[in-house]
Amino acid sequence: MKKYLFTFLAGLIGLNSFAQTALPITTIFADDVKQGKILLEAYFTPMAESFGAGLNNGWYNTAKPHRLGGFDLTFTVNNVIIPSSEKTFNIKDAGGTVFTSSTKTEASTIFGSSDSTPMTYNMSGGDPALGQSDFNMPGGFKTPAMPLPMIQAGIGLIKNTAIDIRYMPMLNVGDNINVNIFGIGIKHDVLQWIPVVGDAIPMSLSLQGGHTTLNTELKIAGQEVSLNTKATTINLVASKKLLMFTGYAGIGYNSATTTFSSNANFDLGGVQFEEKVEMKFESNKNVRANIGLRFNITLVTIQADYTLSEYPTATLGLGVSLR
Repeated sequence: MKKYLFTFLAGLIGLNSFAQTALPITTIFADDVKQGKILLEAYFTPMAESFGAGLNNGWYNTAKPHRLGGFDLTFTVNNVIIPSSEKTFNIKDAGGTVFTSSTKTEASTIFGSSDSTPMTYNMSGGDPALGQSDFNMPGGFKTPAMPLPMIQAGIGLIKNTAIDIRYMPMLNVGDNINVNIFGIGIKHDVLQWIPVVGDAIPMSLSLQGGHTTLNTELKIAGQEVSLNTKATTINLVASKKLLMFTGYAGIGYNSATTTFSSNANFDLGGVQFEEKVEMKFESNKNVRANIGLRFNITLVTIQADYTLSEYPTATLGLGVSLR
């Protein structure tokens, strides 16, 4: 588990773009910190959004809840596909008149090209009396997708209701990353409340919801950074079993909030924030739809599904299940 967990994050530690720069370090003026945070937000937002998408997937592989006492234990990998539009950001929109570039109109996000972007910090929005300072906007990790592994256990309760738990204690992934996950979900059969219609429909239909929290502490070139992501999803799920195969589909929405914080003197390629940096990335409530197939033989289940959303996600899973 440790070997694969947050391979993406581990790669951040080696980003050349966050290495020490030959340019002199310049402290951002207090009047410019707000614009500096907007620049940071443009750079890190795709990571926050992909965390939310990954955490909101892998909750189900059937619409039928366990019977009382039934249980499952499942390992899934949610592969979040990074849209090409999220690999760059517009420098003018993010930097305003404070952070500019004379050579490029776009810069890499955390998922974009590994090439850094030469930029200029125009102190206090370009006050000639204060001058300018050159710096290098960091490049990205240059990745097409982000895998997010997950272990989940579910148990059946009364009234065709099942509870799912995701939990992982704080783990050290290498020397520079600590991460833990906790999530809780619920799935409830809705056809039981409409007996005549429910008995006539040859399928299962449930309402499912889940909430997951991801806490990450990492060091980037010796700089301490914390990321806290809270993701929520609500879905209407349908499934139909035929022999050893279960086809399932869901429609619903995702929402997520990621809080980014760093210690004072966070260095962004040559300009640094004197005060502690705290930002909140709040995603829109994105509609999602997915379709998948589960194969089970005796107690073993294998699942695969694909989710259509702003950040598409392909999920693979392996588990054991006892009704």
